[in-house]
Amino acid sequence: MKAVIMAGGFGTRIQPLTTSLPKPMLNVVNVPMVEHILKKVIKVGIKEVVILLFFKPEIVKDYFQDGKKWGVKISYILPNADYGTAGAVGQAREILKDDSFIIISGDLVTDFDLSEIISFHKKKESLLTIALTPVENPLQFGVVITNKNDKIIKFLEKPSWGEVFSDTINTGIYIIEPDILEFIPASGDFDFSKDLFPALMKAKIDLWGCKVEGYWRDVGNPQSYRDVHNDILNKKIDFELPGESLKYKNGHLHTKTQNLPDSLTITGDVVIGKNAKIGKNVIIEKSCIADNVTIADNTVVDDCVVWDDVSIGKNCEINRAVLCNNVKIKDNAEIKKGSIIAEGVKVSSNVQIRNDVTIWPDKKIEKGAIVSRNVVWGDSFKANVFNKGRVIGVANLELTGEIADKLAEAFASIFPIGSSLYVSRDYHQASGMIKRFVVGGILAVGVNALDLRSVPANVMRHKLLLDEDVVGGIHVRQSVEDPYKTEISFYTSEGMHIDSKISDAVQRIYFREQFRRVEFTQIGSITYIEGIKKKYIQDVDSLIGEFTSDSKPRIVVDLMYGMTSDIYPQILNHFDIDSIMLNAYASQEKLIQLSDKIKDSREKLSKIVTSLNLDLGIFMYPNGQKAEYVCRDGFVLEDHCLLLTVLCLLNKEEKNYRVYLPAWAPDFMDDEFKNLRITKGKLMGKKASFINKFDLLADVNGMFSFVEFGWQTDAIYSSVKLMQLLCNHHVTLKEMRESVPDFYYKHVDIAVKSNKKGTIMRRFLEGSKDKNTTHDDGIKIFFNKTDWILLIPDDYYDSVHLYIQAISKEAGEKILQDFREKIETWIS
Repeated sequence: MKAVIMAGGFGTRIQPLTTSLPKPMLNVVNVPMVEHILKKVIKVGIKEVVILLFFKPEIVKDYFQDGKKWGVKISYILPNADYGTAGAVGQAREILKDDSFIIISGDLVTDFDLSEIISFHKKKESLLTIALTPVENPLQFGVVITNKNDKIIKFLEKPSWGEVFSDTINTGIYIIEPDILEFIPASGDFDFSKDLFPALMKAKIDLWGCKVEGYWRDVGNPQSYRDVHNDILNKKIDFELPGESLKYKNGHLHTKTQNLPDSLTITGDVVIGKNAKIGKNVIIEKSCIADNVTIADNTVVDDCVVWDDVSIGKNCEINRAVLCNNVKIKDNAEIKKGSIIAEGVKVSSNVQIRNDVTIWPDKKIEKGAIVSRNVVWGDSFKANVFNKGRVIGVANLELTGEIADKLAEAFASIFPIGSSLYVSRDYHQASGMIKRFVVGGILAVGVNALDLRSVPANVMRHKLLLDEDVVGGIHVRQSVEDPYKTEISFYTSEGMHIDSKISDAVQRIYFREQFRRVEFTQIGSITYIEGIKKKYIQDVDSLIGEFTSDSKPRIVVDLMYGMTSDIYPQILNHFDIDSIMLNAYASQEKLIQLSDKIKDSREKLSKIVTSLNLDLGIFMYPNGQKAEYVCRDGFVLEDHCLLLTVLCLLNKEEKNYRVYLPAWAPDFMDDEFKNLRITKGKLMGKKASFINKFDLLADVNGMFSFVEFGWQTDAIYSSVKLMQLLCNHHVTLKEMRESVPDFYYKHVDIAVKSNKKGTIMRRFLEGSKDKNTTHDDGIKIFFNKTDWILLIPDDYYDSVHLYIQAISKEAGEKILQDFREKIETWIS
């Protein structure tokens, strides 16, 4: 028999515990929930396990790997869409087609004896057996009724009390014979309870219910997460507690930490992980403490779940709370019953957090604050709303409709009554919801909304540049880096991100709520603009012009389910470029998984290029602002190598291209670019009058702005321009890449608190007195002609950026290691 563990859920109801972890990987008594389930299936002799993934799959894969550590073989299935519970199992049919298999959820806590269910299944010669158990409140589950022989005769999914005919529910634990896989379609959403079970009953296939006694809990929300720990520590479930067991006067301590102080008071069952540092006179009652936790003198921790790397100060009282990873609590804090303190939260001294408050990740609670309601956006947001002209947050949680409305009111208030703003979005439903609030805010202050509907941001920005009568624009989209976050981007009339001066003006209005109020006769109007994509395509065609060579490249393009799928193919067709299109359709489900799939997608694109002997592969990001490129030999160009490759091509033009690059761009080949005039400096906050002095603006992140087309970064135009240059000079991208010499270039971020950034910069500069330095943006230290390091503090986050260039990897890694150690010393 094999086992299938369902571990693909999003964990939406249990947020913010699942901000950075899939729900099955949440620790229960210091061990991931799904590991407890894995151990249960191993206990009944199963040697082959399939884990079904969807949300943040790499976290599960990295933890369990091939399963050797647990003595089993683990295979992973990552469906390319949300196929429902049964449909997801169907994606593993090739692995499951020859054996019986047990299905169990990875986010359950149970002490069921699985061997009892297996024996029942074999005795009944069943094709499908469902484990059943009675619960006090069956409303959230599927109620099942059986006859006296345990044959299932009726199902009811999530009934009301008026519909309840039993307290016996479907536990989601099934044993299935491979013949049943024939009833599961190869694609489409297909659920066990709604689709498969009714289909089997209609086909006269007997389903059997095995009634099991014991503990079973679906850990679906923060309350149930606290409750399951309470049940374990109160011995309501047969559960193995990790660590050495030590008897105390009023309880038991299960610990992996040695040399705990004699003054420690333990009440009830307490679990403490590795490397704990416990101060004097600490009281811990019925709690679970994970690894690397520090608890200072005279603190009381009562009925709590504390995750890894948490620090709690002196004289604190913490009751029935969940403290997630890297929470820092200063002295004299009081945290009342039911609080959830999410990852990275910093609680200053003398803070009181009242009952049932949830504080979302990375928030800072100021000294002496009394927190009586949830902190979703938090003080760090209030200090600075904008990040490079954007506002970013989880839609409907951090970035609510109310906040979007107020931001739009504040932005539109800086323009005269009767002005017009473009508004656009991507196709995600969260973006659509937020955009509606944005439009309402614009209208409320007497400004008109010109609605472009769903278009890429670069298409809207190009339109902005051309229309002198429009004063600015707002675009809403899901983030590529974190698909659970929504971005609202604000643009000037020139299509540029708003600078710090405009951001500050909008923030003043926003926080003071000094929104302009107009009479009802002056409320703005909505106009829907048509034909914008057609005009954009025409402009690309006319500016690129003709290719001087007939030998067009043969390419493959991965459009990544993005907004360019109805634009880019048309442009390539106009230039008669032979192309294969992948993922050229919109899909919210795929967009959610994008950050996890990018690496695999690169590998697949590389294989397609080499196997079909194509000239080029293009990996177009969904918003159309960035692209990655694959050479004929399957080599994926790194961003800095792509930049130098493009510069090498422009250098062939002999037109004295004027190029503006950031201070951190590599200068390894600058002396070889005889036909380029390169200027380096800051990128942010540049005006149109400055940009117009150049032909190309580029960053070291795969983004290019050809000024002839516009001032915004645009991967659509840039990619066609790149192909035209390759074609006109009768070269391949591989040949141009090989003209770039090997050298070391790297960018790393190092966590540094804001109050330490000035110290770091001073010490960095003091150590460079005997070397050449520049200060165009940050501090750059030159060690010789080829080797340098650049330090730039981040404007928005508690970190600094290090950029290193060197003649070799060995030299570059030495520079990086030396300065890492120095910065760590300066911080401490």
